[in-house]
Amino acid sequence: MSGAYGKDLERWIPRLIAVWRAARNRGDGPETRLTPQEVKEVGAGVKQLSLGLTRDRKLAGAKYMDDPKLLGAYLLFYWPVSYAQAREALGELPNRPRTVLDLGSGPGPMAFAALDAGAAEVTAADRSKPALTLARALAAEAGEALATREWDPTRKAAPPEGKYDLITMGHVLNELYGSGDEAVKPRAELLEQVLAQVKPGGSLLVLEPALRETSRLLLKVRDAMVEKGYAIRAPCMYRGACPALVKESDWCHAERDWPMPKVVEEIARAAGLHKESLKMSYLMLAPKGEGWPEPRPERLFRIVSESLEGKGRQRFIGCGPEGRMGLAMQEKHRTEKNERFFKLHRGDVISVTNTEAKGDGLALDDTSEVKVVAYAGKGVPPAPPTPLPSGEGKGEGS
Repeated sequence: MSGAYGKDLERWIPRLIAVWRAARNRGDGPETRLTPQEVKEVGAGVKQLSLGLTRDRKLAGAKYMDDPKLLGAYLLFYWPVSYAQAREALGELPNRPRTVLDLGSGPGPMAFAALDAGAAEVTAADRSKPALTLARALAAEAGEALATREWDPTRKAAPPEGKYDLITMGHVLNELYGSGDEAVKPRAELLEQVLAQVKPGGSLLVLEPALRETSRLLLKVRDAMVEKGYAIRAPCMYRGACPALVKESDWCHAERDWPMPKVVEEIARAAGLHKESLKMSYLMLAPKGEGWPEPRPERLFRIVSESLEGKGRQRFIGCGPEGRMGLAMQEKHRTEKNERFFKLHRGDVISVTNTEAKGDGLALDDTSEVKVVAYAGKGVPPAPPTPLPSGEGKGEGS
């Protein structure tokens, strides 16, 4: 588990269990784990949620959080997953937010992730009253201050008033306005409405499932926002139309190593799910009028694939200011200055030198240098200031 937030998440497990048992009027059982019967019961709910949200998609947009069985399954399984996803993405914010609005919050995993990441005032907003009730119970259990508001995007309700340093939308957008290209325009319009409430220097964070269909639709919404003049803070460095949409078979998602809390692991096993790593798609947008991050002087690429190693070589797909392309290096060209290339993870941002155009991308060799500029889950440092030409900027007598 990530050292940055693993202990925070472990502290939430007994709270989630306590609140879940209290909601069922059954307070008995060990504090930090579920009984075998409870695991079986929750696993059945998770199986139903997984089928309805990631396979046949029949629950997408439905009021599943108003069903006590499904809400309980969400709380004990998807809550820790969403919390971890949020902490990973929040690590890329350019500055720590003070005021946060979590739209479509459910029982608050992203809201509490923001509090644990240093936010001072957080509001959770959702259309499900039972989910907000659980969020308030969790806040009481943890001794945290959390405001809650009702918000129903399906009724075109405006978000709660106010201006915020950060607005989060976790696994909300993919459930709105349909499941095909017809959803792109209204989703972009909603994001534009929400961004109007983000303070200068703030961000809107949209987290979505890593499925091919939901990820590609998020990329189409990204393109619509870029066309409207909005800048992307992360993960994109390419300023044009998303190159991952060129081929139907491509999509873009993040993946992080994530040893699961034991409870989540047990429930996953009971539900017949395999969840070794944390997967998600995400976008961090800047409010209107703010530019893209200043380009750094190096040649940068974000690694957007798993390792594609072949016989005697290592290969990744990279995406950077010049677009999406393959990056490959033969094992025989490994040196002290480029060996980092053989140990990269999806999400890492690297700088490369001395490459040669080859096939659909670039070949690196023993003259190439590879440096990690930002590890996955960390923001790309701003470009260093350009030094003034010699003699400029000095006052007389200096």
